[in-house]
Amino acid sequence: MSEAEILFEVKEGLGLITLNRPKALNALTHGMILEMEKVLPGWEADPSIKAVVLRGAGDRAFCAGGDVIGLYREMRDNPSGTLRRDFFRDEYIVNRRIYRFAKPWISLIDGIDMGGGVGLSVHGSHSVASEKFLFAMPETTIGLFPDVGGGYFLTRLPGALGTFLALTSYRLKAADAVWAGIVDAHVPSARMGELLGALGVADLSGPDANRKADKVIAGYASDPGLPTLPALMPEIDRCFSAESVGEIEAKLKKQPGEWAQKQLAALLKLSPLSMAITLEQLRRCANRSFEDTMTIEYRMAQSCMRPDHDFFEGVRALLVDKDQKPKWTPPTIDAVTPAMVEAHFQPVANDLFFE
Repeated sequence: MSEAEILFEVKEGLGLITLNRPKALNALTHGMILEMEKVLPGWEADPSIKAVVLRGAGDRAFCAGGDVIGLYREMRDNPSGTLRRDFFRDEYIVNRRIYRFAKPWISLIDGIDMGGGVGLSVHGSHSVASEKFLFAMPETTIGLFPDVGGGYFLTRLPGALGTFLALTSYRLKAADAVWAGIVDAHVPSARMGELLGALGVADLSGPDANRKADKVIAGYASDPGLPTLPALMPEIDRCFSAESVGEIEAKLKKQPGEWAQKQLAALLKLSPLSMAITLEQLRRCANRSFEDTMTIEYRMAQSCMRPDHDFFEGVRALLVDKDQKPKWTPPTIDAVTPAMVEAHFQPVANDLFFE
């Protein structure tokens, strides 16, 4: 028998979850999401479990994102299937459970943390990154948008940083993620095991459990080095605070220097429709609750699951055929109409609401 894709264990009062698809960089499948939703309510209610610790198997990744190839294959082979509906719905329910979890939720991120993986880590009470940490929200590269609560956490980052990360898929290492508040602390990979052991023997009870967990983690944290973002923030704010994708591109064209031209080149490769809906997502979610954000993102996700949407062309070009030549519809940002964007924000038959 093949080993389970996700492992659950209770040890020393900790509920341990291990994402167990190391060859696939622990990409999140629907089955893994459903297993989490089965286990987590019981752990939250169980007084013998003081905290949850989430980690990824192998030495490369925490979680590289959702299993979007599975969604592509269903669209191709079984157009009437329900995975494209249920995957996002169940994933967002788990994201919300993590956000509202009544006990410390501690993600030990010893490698790649992207897309759906960020949804499992950033909404918890504590996220700890090693020197192998690599963050990105790369959804726009495949014609999607930064979901899993991206509209909530990205809009709460400094200045226009969230818009920049959402549109460009720019990658951050630990020092920049700590500076931006995307992760809480840097702990060297070699000390992650020690930290886990210390959490096991620590008293994490009571209403100040999160503060107690802070103290334990601080005992193993070290300086991740100098962040690069502070020096870039003036340019990021100048260019990515614009009102439209077209204006952002125009500002980058006028901005001197290699950095701006590199970002412009990255944007010009992306789905114009994906960028437009992403900017609108961030605008609409900036001052909304987490639950409202997830409802908005579910509607967007379902619109992106139409067979003719850029999402499937992006997955085909980058992950299936790997020709790296997606044919976006429409092909330019000028051709994206307000109606095309607005269609992504309409209620859907299986709408997602939280009490």
